[in-house]
Amino acid sequence: MKKTGLTLGKFAPFHKGHQFLIETALREVNELFVLVYETGLMDVPLQVRANWIRKLYPQARVIEAWGGPPGYGSSPEIVKKQNDYILSVIGDEIISCFFSGEFYGEHVSKVLGAIDRRIDPERKILPVSGTQIRQDFFANRKFVDPLVYRDLVTWVCFMGAPSTGKTTLVQALAEKYQTVYMTEYGGEYWRENHVDRRITLDQFEEIPLEHMRREDALVRDANQYLFCDTNPITTYVFAKDYHGESGPVLEKAARGSESRYDLFFLCDTDIPYADTWDRSGDVKRQWFQNQIIGDLAERRLPYFVLRGSVEERIAQVEHVLSRHKKFGNLTELFTEPAT
Repeated sequence: MKKTGLTLGKFAPFHKGHQFLIETALREVNELFVLVYETGLMDVPLQVRANWIRKLYPQARVIEAWGGPPGYGSSPEIVKKQNDYILSVIGDEIISCFFSGEFYGEHVSKVLGAIDRRIDPERKILPVSGTQIRQDFFANRKFVDPLVYRDLVTWVCFMGAPSTGKTTLVQALAEKYQTVYMTEYGGEYWRENHVDRRITLDQFEEIPLEHMRREDALVRDANQYLFCDTNPITTYVFAKDYHGESGPVLEKAARGSESRYDLFFLCDTDIPYADTWDRSGDVKRQWFQNQIIGDLAERRLPYFVLRGSVEERIAQVEHVLSRHKKFGNLTELFTEPAT
């Protein structure tokens, strides 16, 4: 006979304890429903939290509990509201087992007519809680899957033509915030593979994949922020300059970059040009800068311009970061609050 399970939570954030519960449930039932509630505990949207579970456990049926009762407790009023809501969402589904690690397992399983399956209620197998993780994401990252942790980190990308101070800035910011930074892979690849200062269109296709792979490896060690020196959009601009076009892999990566990063900063050309063998001169620097600005405009990507000394630029970045919310309304950062 088919066995159907149900579990629920805010999953703020989704951690190894939740995974242990879901994996246990999946072994015991033929079909598992996971009900994800809204929450004010953290600013990660319900859809994002639900998608963590969908991606990690595609065999589970994830339900977004929009409009669910906000209360949490054991009073008769709250218990009734919770039970009524769960029954309205489940509809005609017959639930065999209700999986949880909390006190509400008793009343929910009772109203469902299901077996009360408590999984590690005292957290002896996995001593972790959402409260603990929210207090310090970085210190508790071992309890969070990499797919989840990357969404708890703010990805900050610095763009600009060659010799606009990007490398110096990401290094200084990483030191200040005690985190990691991503170096410019495109430049590294060009120096190792160019022939007469050129690389082929096919070679340009290799750059974004490795660049993103390195970012994905780095983000696991990021402490609140990952500072990135350029991205595939910059590589795209270089490919257009070299060949007048871009290959499909690079174009797809450039489009993906539009939502891959949380903040974009454009380093201005107001600092002296550093003329090194692998660069093409100050005139070309301004040409690339204009191309990048035009590309950002074409993509409708908002960005902040950084000018002045390294110290002044750091202060400008700090001002933005101090007001930024990972999943907040970015336009609020462009308007100073009324005084």
